[in-house]
Amino acid sequence: MERFQIPPPPKFDFTKPEEWPKWIRRFERFRIASGLALQSEENQTEQRVSLENLKKLQMAFEDMEMAGTSMDLKHFKRTMKMCLNLENIKDSQIQELFMKIDYSGQGRIQWDEVCTYMQMESIEKEKCTQFCKQVAFTVPATIKPLGHGEPILKLHSTPDRTVVSLREDGTVCYWSSKLQLKKSKHVFHERPMNRKPKWATDFILMPQYNKLLVGTGEREIQFFEMSSLEPYCQISSLETVPLQLDYCYTCPDECAILYGDAQGCVNIILMTSVGEMLRTWKKFPKVENVPNIAIDTAALCTNVSYIRWKVHQDWVTQVKYLKNMEAVISTSNHDASALVIGCVQPSTNVEHHLREVKEPCCEGKPRRAQPRALWDQTIFTVPKGVTTFDLCKKHNLLLTGGMDRLVRIWNPYVPGKPTAVLKGHYAPICYLYIDTGENHFFSVSMDNTVKIWHAIDQTCLFTAHPRASLISGDISAALYSPGVNTLYIATDSVAMLSLRTRPKPQPRVVVSHSEPVLCCGYSEEFRQVVSCTEGSVVKVWNLDTGSQVFEFGGAHGLSAITCMTFDPEGRRLVTGGRDGCLKIWNFNNGHCLQILKRDGACDEICDCTYLKVHRNMFVMCAGWSQRLDMYADTPDGTPYIQKPQPYWQDDLSRGHKDDILCIAQCPPSLLATGSCDGEIIVWSLASGHIQSRFLSPVTGAHTDTGLDRSVRCLAFLRTRTLHVDYPSAACLISSGPHGYVFFWNVLIGGRVFAKFEASKFKLQITKVTVTNDDSKLYSGDEVGYVYIYDIKTYALHPEHKKPKIENYWRAHINGITGLEILDNSLVLTSSTDCTVRLWTVCGEFIGTFGQPEAWSLHIPSSWKHPAVPYDILIDPLSMPSHSSLDTETSTKDIIHKQDQNKFESQSKLKSPPPFISDADIETEVKSPLCPEQLGKRLRHEIFKNASQFPNHGGPKAYHTLKYFDIAPTSAMCERPDLSLAGTDPFISNSLLEEPQQS
Repeated sequence: MERFQIPPPPKFDFTKPEEWPKWIRRFERFRIASGLALQSEENQTEQRVSLENLKKLQMAFEDMEMAGTSMDLKHFKRTMKMCLNLENIKDSQIQELFMKIDYSGQGRIQWDEVCTYMQMESIEKEKCTQFCKQVAFTVPATIKPLGHGEPILKLHSTPDRTVVSLREDGTVCYWSSKLQLKKSKHVFHERPMNRKPKWATDFILMPQYNKLLVGTGEREIQFFEMSSLEPYCQISSLETVPLQLDYCYTCPDECAILYGDAQGCVNIILMTSVGEMLRTWKKFPKVENVPNIAIDTAALCTNVSYIRWKVHQDWVTQVKYLKNMEAVISTSNHDASALVIGCVQPSTNVEHHLREVKEPCCEGKPRRAQPRALWDQTIFTVPKGVTTFDLCKKHNLLLTGGMDRLVRIWNPYVPGKPTAVLKGHYAPICYLYIDTGENHFFSVSMDNTVKIWHAIDQTCLFTAHPRASLISGDISAALYSPGVNTLYIATDSVAMLSLRTRPKPQPRVVVSHSEPVLCCGYSEEFRQVVSCTEGSVVKVWNLDTGSQVFEFGGAHGLSAITCMTFDPEGRRLVTGGRDGCLKIWNFNNGHCLQILKRDGACDEICDCTYLKVHRNMFVMCAGWSQRLDMYADTPDGTPYIQKPQPYWQDDLSRGHKDDILCIAQCPPSLLATGSCDGEIIVWSLASGHIQSRFLSPVTGAHTDTGLDRSVRCLAFLRTRTLHVDYPSAACLISSGPHGYVFFWNVLIGGRVFAKFEASKFKLQITKVTVTNDDSKLYSGDEVGYVYIYDIKTYALHPEHKKPKIENYWRAHINGITGLEILDNSLVLTSSTDCTVRLWTVCGEFIGTFGQPEAWSLHIPSSWKHPAVPYDILIDPLSMPSHSSLDTETSTKDIIHKQDQNKFESQSKLKSPPPFISDADIETEVKSPLCPEQLGKRLRHEIFKNASQFPNHGGPKAYHTLKYFDIAPTSAMCERPDLSLAGTDPFISNSLLEEPQQS
């Protein structure tokens, strides 16, 4: 299908200022009409580049190549503006594009590199689009066998997601969403053996009135209670057999009941005061033990309107009432009237309407079927008719399917020609459903093939063949339940196909990825943030706005990306995965430049970094192989698959004995690695020898067996290592068990100079980083907290004090997997809670990458501060600290203790001892609890503790009652007037009656 192309405005003319406002207005209309306003600046520029412009650009490159040179940045800027008519584009944008193409940093590019970049970017964008659309059913299907009997006619779903099925013999079954049978009953009245049994044609639910409607082959519509399936009433004596039923709740206590019959007529019963009307019908005389009312009698009721339209020349295959359009859609297998959208009531033709109104009044019966006027209906002609359809008013999308095995897409207001015809089924189509929320629709054919289509792209996303789904038999009904994302298919069994969907975040929770984020980094060259996930997806973000720039998936196949780093220039990305491979990328277009891997089986890579050794650049990685792999960095990317350099001799003979988890380097000569067993080795890059090795200590308070001593992260204090004034200061930071951080002096054999608990929850620190001047330490723990410590003068000598904590806040609800300081003013964090977030160094929340609202780093009002992420706000660990919450005492014990203290303070009287002496009695009488004056306190008050019910751990209602002192009053008092109450509870009725009798 061709798309309508909107021509851009002509070239901007700087010599005519009087036409500038007109050109600007036209260009704004072009941006809005073409959809450019919704795209980024880069995409807007790309859309204005035509094929002729690219040919001019190619000729400019070829001219320079023929002259024996390639194009540098200066010539590239001038050529782009001249050949692509982009005079208004900024030089910074052209320079950024040049750096993306020149990923190796050579300063010159050729035409084939430009073509490769554009082609790879287009391919990865297409892959990303297809990846976002991925959807599938779980196969094989869950199948529930059925006993011998008649086929299932129809499936419907109730508001509580119960699936209701009806068999042809009148057996109604209630199923759970997982196809567990909840209830089954034969609803038709038992007949004598000499009478033919009743058979059903269709059914529909009336959930607002708790009714189930069943059409029968004896020209009846029977009403049953949904809860008990007991008969309620029935409408009989219809013109012909109702084949298809539909129901719509139009207004409060108003509804419409539709049925299409074997004569091609659409019958509409409009009812008001529905509840009262049904109760009235229930009082009518019974036929076969069911209250019965004829359609003629029902049509004469004041609250009922009966309309009968002659629409089709064949029986009706489906009928549906459209509430938002106040119209009826009906279909048949007749070509000329395959699908008809018609009005409910006829248009206002006064003479014709009066004639129709008089006819039923004179004859005493409903009017005969009348054809609609041409202006009251829209007819869609389809070869071989329509068996099933579905309509989405939100997108103006109408789907039809039938015997010709084609799915047609229509605009419901344009019946002349379908907008698209989808092929793929090899049997007649029997069911269609549009899922408006996901832009998908489903189609089912008679050979039990199920397909999922994209409603916008009109492409097939998934096909479930019968051999894969294991659905067999002749299909008789189908139903898609959007509440549980499940398709139910009825054959000689009931099958359930569950839709595999990605987990959706909680409402008001913004996520950057759909999978846990395992690492992130910042490219200062492009001012972009890159994040990698467990699902092997790489996303590129704009730091200044938080919006997504690019994305590519499947970077390491099905393996997670566990680590990443950038080359020294920040133009190439290196990722390491659980597949044991390192890959070098041009992350701006998703082009894999090189693969670094060992021969044979490869173990998971845990960390990687760039190294400079003797003016040569290397990529180093370490992981479960317990060895350090070094690969030479070749900017030209040859060979494509590269093997590692020979191992260091000390690494082979004296290296780590457990998995290596982290790497830290201190140019020019030091490298540190940490492993799972708590061992840290400091290497000399110049010789490859071990300079020192040491083991993370176990603190005195934590000596339990099985302690996790793994070193998750390392960081060098470079200013101390390279400065001659600090020869004996600690210059290496490592994480340890129970949230401890250790400061080591590596130059004198590996001695611990200081240690402290960096996590207030005593959980292991997962990431540490320091500022450029080594004055601040940033650390993140397993529950998402970020801590900032002042270490400017800390651990210059051995000490036992804890450094001053300047700030801490909770950045995520799960463990932090990425922590980086940007421009000494921003903090970048990532976590396994699927988010990547940006903060100021003061802990002010700027935003989550991927949020709908863009931010500007230069406009603090665009930040989220003072708000915090919603998921952190509702998480229990974000609550402030309290002494009662810090202990392990249960809430029940706290309430019980408060209750006991309360009663002990109010009364000193305890439970009486088994023996009471005269002295005890005298002491108790003289106590202030028993005052000498009468009337000061209610008499029963002093015994309230003695008669107290057992305390079962919580305060009762009467526990909160308080007593009050009563002032002394006269013994004689006037009797209150209780005449208004009618009775006096203190005097019996007999005493009141005696004076009256005397």
